[in-house]
Amino acid sequence: MNIRCIAAVLAATVAMPFGVAHATDLEVTHWWTSGGEAAAVAELAKAFDATGNKWVDGAIAGSGGTARPIMISRITGGDPMGATQFNHGRQAQELVEAGLMRDLTDVATKGHWKDVIKPASLLDSCTIDGKIYCAPVNIHSWQWLWLSNDAFKKAGVELPKNWNEFVAAGPALKKAGIQPLAVGGQPWQATGLVDTLMISLGGKDLYMKVFKDRDAATISGPEVGKIFKAVDDARKLAAGTNVQDWNQATNMVITGKAGGQVMGDWAQGEFQLAGKVAGKDYTCLPGLGLNEYLTANGDAFYFPKLKDEAKSKAQDALAATIVDPKVQVAFNLKKGSLPIRGDVDLASANDCMKKGLAILAKGNVLQSPDQLLSADTQKQKEDLFSQFFANPSMTAEAAQKRFAEILKAAD
Repeated sequence: MNIRCIAAVLAATVAMPFGVAHATDLEVTHWWTSGGEAAAVAELAKAFDATGNKWVDGAIAGSGGTARPIMISRITGGDPMGATQFNHGRQAQELVEAGLMRDLTDVATKGHWKDVIKPASLLDSCTIDGKIYCAPVNIHSWQWLWLSNDAFKKAGVELPKNWNEFVAAGPALKKAGIQPLAVGGQPWQATGLVDTLMISLGGKDLYMKVFKDRDAATISGPEVGKIFKAVDDARKLAAGTNVQDWNQATNMVITGKAGGQVMGDWAQGEFQLAGKVAGKDYTCLPGLGLNEYLTANGDAFYFPKLKDEAKSKAQDALAATIVDPKVQVAFNLKKGSLPIRGDVDLASANDCMKKGLAILAKGNVLQSPDQLLSADTQKQKEDLFSQFFANPSMTAEAAQKRFAEILKAAD
């Protein structure tokens, strides 16, 4: 290193806030690449950089299904990043069990995570054998129907109050040249839609019998059969969407080209970025306007074991930063998600976020399929529902039968 570089490093060290003596660059991998997501990531990066360290962005386009195999391959192949995003649940379980991820229990204890992170299931998803291995960053829920107010006005029909009214409005939307339901081609979108119909149409008890208890008679029975009939309705309404990414489907709703989209609350970030106002330009129906239960899924950051001591200290700083109350507000207002802390001020939240917070306050929150099923089982579900939406000749009955087989064999 030449004298000029040494001087620059020393100057940077002197200027570091919070007395960080060994600040360093830290590569952070994630799959947040849409406009709204990028705006939220910028808040995390800004807060981490304020510790004197440097966020090195490792965004991987193509959603979690594309990014996760790359992330896992790097960690198992001996080229770990400093931190990486996974969803709450069992996606990183094998990496933890293989001894490749850092134990964050000391950081969590200092930050009183068990006292402030709500619901407790979020931290439970990070805990293996009594040790905490990840920092939750948000609460995401899938159970939302997003509606374009302009699209329904153009079609001359009243804005639906629930999924059933939405389905009934499908013909009028088609007649007006509007795509009724926007569903992109990524497999996880179809799977999330099916899971949402299971809880929002079937209710809490049915959902738990299917995904937690894996009750064979229920899964193969008439109640779940009704859900698969609704999935078939969704497939017909979604025919002709012709976009791949979820945010492209969201944009169809934003621009009035589609009547609605069933998508997680992260869609709010796209509406917000486009300058759209909840309740005026678009409408959100949690629980699809039927059963207002939300799954407390979302994102968390895991920290691979590194040999570099300075980077390990930077990992601790990032974990603490993620859970910081001010960072939680700044990030989640941009992301459209709910904070993982119950002690933050969200007075500036929009109407849709307030609906989500009210449901959270009631305790109408359930574990997501990601938390109840292994990554392998989730992948099998994705393959099934991707095929179902792509192949109109597959019947709802055949899909239900294959679904029952997948859950019967689930670990």
